[in-house]
This record gives sequence, structure tokens and C-alpha cells, in this order.
Amino acid sequence: MPVNASAALSVKADHVDRYQQEVGELVPGYQLHQRDDVVTALVEAERALRTAARCLRRAAKLADETT
Repeated sequence: MPVNASAALSVKADHVDRYQQEVGELVPGYQLHQRDDVVTALVEAERALRTAARCLRRAAKLADETT
């Protein structure tokens, strides 16, 4: 396992956090136009991205503990 795997995973988690934020910023526009179907899909995607970032951070922490 690469020594800097923890750092690489942390960077990926930061990217996913940014994607989550960008997806969340789309929600109000669709709420304004009463597109509940799109809002629901975006909220689900935002939640999945939040979970993915959390998993990446956990993996980074675990990788760091093994080096």
C-alpha cells in the first residue's frame, strides 16, 4: 500500500465534499420551479455524496493507522 494513500484518500474526500456542495446548490432553483422530482433526486445524490466523503475519510484514517 502506498505510504501516501491516506493523503490521496483525504484529497478525494475533499473533492466529493465539493461535489456535494455543488449538487446542493442546485436544489433551490428546482424548488423555485416546483420540480419536486428533481429536488428529491438531488437530495438523494447529495446524501450519497456525503456518505461517500465520510467513507473516504474513514478509509484515510484507517490507512494512516497501518503505516
